[in-house]
Amino acid sequence: MNASTRRAVAYIAGGIVAQFSRSHVYDHDASEHFAFSGAVGATSCNTYDHDRGCHITGSPPQLYDHGNQKHLTLDVKGQAFSGYDFDSQQHFSGRVNGSSITLYDHGDGAHHNYSI
Repeated sequence: MNASTRRAVAYIAGGIVAQFSRSHVYDHDASEHFAFSGAVGATSCNTYDHDRGCHITGSPPQLYDHGNQKHLTLDVKGQAFSGYDFDSQQHFSGRVNGSSITLYDHGDGAHHNYSI
């Protein structure tokens, strides 16, 4: 899964679990903030990724990444989430703890950390 898709998933999962909107996600791997806007909720997602200049839309668990032009799934249960990225053809999973998000990418076999 590419880094920009991981960031978007972390932002959306964090928004669903935390039930509030933020204007950015901090990617600890890149040591950088990335801007997002739009609405994120348990039943609807219309998010704009300013770094890539594209939308991620849909009704969780079914989302569409307009930048990759591929679907992805995002299933949120409590503070945990999991899904599948059709662009990389890889699964991912993670957990939201307050404003911290940890995402495990099965494609690169690594944990990635974010803050919202």
